Amino acid sequence: MNSERQDNKENESPKERFRRIATKRTNEVLRKLKVLGNCANRQTYDYTKEDVNKIFSAIHQKVKEIEAKFRGSKDENFKL
Repeated sequence: MNSERQDNKENESPKERFRRIATKRTNEVLRKLKVLGNCANRQTYDYTKEDVNKIFSAIHQKVKEIEAKFRGSKDENFKL
């Protein structure tokens, strides 16, 4: 059975491989975000608005970086 699965992975197209891996990784990220949401429980955790801002600032920044990779954007320096 494992060799059959291995053969399927070796024969898949780049599009199929992307869809398989991207789906798995996206679901993993979404699951981790849901787990992070558990930290919002004020009965269990104590945090400040600044703590929350730092968390979401870091998440937003990383999402922008990854999105730029997919869009083919280059980080360009400012030019006048």
